[in-house]
Parts: sequence; C-alpha cells; structure tokens
Amino acid sequence: MTVMEYEDNESKFMRKAKENPFVPIGMAGFFGIVAYRLYKMKSRGDTKMSVHLIHMRVAAQGFVVGAMTLGVVYSMYKEYILKPAQAQKALEQKAKEK
Repeated sequence: MTVMEYEDNESKFMRKAKENPFVPIGMAGFFGIVAYRLYKMKSRGDTKMSVHLIHMRVAAQGFVVGAMTLGVVYSMYKEYILKPAQAQKALEQKAKEK
C-alpha cells in the first residue's frame, strides 16, 4: 500500500461528512437527545424508568430518521434538479459560442 492509497480515519470521516452532511447532524442530534434525557432522568417525577427510556429512544430515533430523510431529499435535489439545470446551462453556453 502506497502513501497515496492510505487514508486515515479522520480524513475518511471528513470526506464522508462532506458527501453526506446529514449523517453527522443525525449523530450529533442523537447523542444530544440521549445526553439531555439522561440528564433530565433525575427530575422525571412519577414516570417509570422504562417509560422514560422508551421516550428517550423514540425521540433519538425520530431525530435520526428525520435527518436521514432530509439527507435523501437533499441528495435527490442535487441529483435530479441541480445537475440537469447545470447541464442545460452548459448546453446554452455551447450554443451561444457557435
């Protein structure tokens, strides 16, 4: 393996984060919600522990699914709206040059 083929984990993560920016947002939201709900566990009142944990899991999963959905919509927008528009502009520029 040469030096050019080697890619450390940090640069691989940064490259992947640039390709799909909603993945790190989903991860950050997940950990943020879990940390917040664990902090609030002290003041849960009469709520059973299992119910509190289920609510935490549902909130965290909901955030991740929402981030993934937004990521898919964003990638579809880039692929099916922006690319054809750029291709159309390039064709118009080519036609003007002739």
